[in-house]
Formats: sequence, structure tokens, C-alpha cells
Amino acid sequence: MTKVQLEELREVIHPAGKLDSRAEHWAGRLYMRALSLRVTRLMLGTRFSPNQITTVMVFAGVLSGVALVVPGLGGAVLSVVFMQLYLLLDCVDGEVARWRKQFSPLGVYLDRLGAYLADAAVMVGMGIRAAELGLNLYLVAGLAAAIGVLLLKSSSDLVHVARSDSGMAKATDQSVVPRSSGLARVRRLTSAVGLHRLVNGIECTILLLVTAIADLALGDLTATKIATIAVTAIVWLLVPAHIVSIVASSRLK
Repeated sequence: MTKVQLEELREVIHPAGKLDSRAEHWAGRLYMRALSLRVTRLMLGTRFSPNQITTVMVFAGVLSGVALVVPGLGGAVLSVVFMQLYLLLDCVDGEVARWRKQFSPLGVYLDRLGAYLADAAVMVGMGIRAAELGLNLYLVAGLAAAIGVLLLKSSSDLVHVARSDSGMAKATDQSVVPRSSGLARVRRLTSAVGLHRLVNGIECTILLLVTAIADLALGDLTATKIATIAVTAIVWLLVPAHIVSIVASSRLK
């Protein structure tokens, strides 16, 4: 099979507006899409289907959480590696699908399932890591964070379900802005601060790598324990705020 030229491939798999969309993660814009473009070109020479790539992505996301059970700096490093692999495959599966025009509801389902499981697994792994494999406050906090993350993701996806069941088109990026000017300002402020990013598996694994380095210097798990409680608190501040933001926007109108 003749290798596709990068520019030709980019025009198809990175259509206009793709990288500027709200759905595009900052890491995708910063570096991962440049890497995924080349990996996708390699994958086009194989028989791997988009759904098979997505399945591997799901396992990589879950393993990112499992890796946190490994004590010390090694577990944190391994968690980041698996999460970066998850992000890479999350880019590649859609790019292969766009090039081959192989789209399916199963692919969409697996992609969303992977996002749920990856972030939840990281939160649970964070709690187990901080609890040092024992049942205590930090394990409970990790489990509570996992539940909160699932609520955040499901509340967003339910918008698309509700619009679809009502015969409406997919919500636009502009529709997420609250109709109230006051709420819109609060939303812009919180978005600028960026604390919400810590409940995402990608950023959370990087945070836990930093705390693992701090733990190594301190000789205990103080930094990881503080991070676990902080992330859990942020998750449960975001859950009601996110739901209010959805109801106050034009997404369900």
C-alpha cells in the first residue's frame, strides 16, 4: 500500500474547525494531534479497524488507574504513560474512521465508555494509592471522586440524548454559554482558573506524578493524600455547578 502524504491525510482527518472545537483537549492541540497524524498514517497500512483501536484505548485508560496501585514514583510514571497512550489512541481511532469512512454507533459508544472508565479508574486508583491499599478516608475519597466524574460526564452526554430523543440537532459550541450574563461571567472565570481540568484523567495523572515526586522527597504520601482530598472536593463543587450551567444554557432549548 502506497503511504499517504501527511498533508493529504491532514486535510481529511483534521477538517476545518476540528482543532478549534471545545471538544478538542488542549493536549491534542498542543502536541498529540501532530503525533497522532503520523501514527494514523502507519495504522492505515494495517487491518486494524477504528473499533479495534478504540477497544485498546479503553484498556489503556483503565490501566492508567490500575497503575496507580503500584507504590512509589514508578506507579505514577506508568499511569501517565498509559493515559498518554489512551489520549493518542483516542485521536487515532477517529482519524482512521474519517479516512476510511468507517463510522458506527458502536464506535461512538466505545469511545464514550472509554472516557467514563478511564477517568473513573484514575480517581479510584488515586484513592487506593493514597490509602496505601487499606480502607480509609482516602479510598472513600477516591471512590467519591470517581462517582462525581461519572456524573459530570453523564450529565453532558445526557444533553445529546435529550436533544436526539426530542428530534433536535446536535448542540453547538455557542449553546453552552449560560443565558444569564452573570452566570456567563462566572463560567468564564472558572474556565480561566482551570481547576476543572484536574478532574480529567490526563491532567490528574500528571498531578499525581508531581505528588509522587514530592512524596519521594518527604518520605511519605502526604502530597498524594492532599491531592486526593483536593481533587474530590473540586469534583463535588463542579457537579452541581455543571448541572446548573447546562440548565441555564441554550443546550436544552
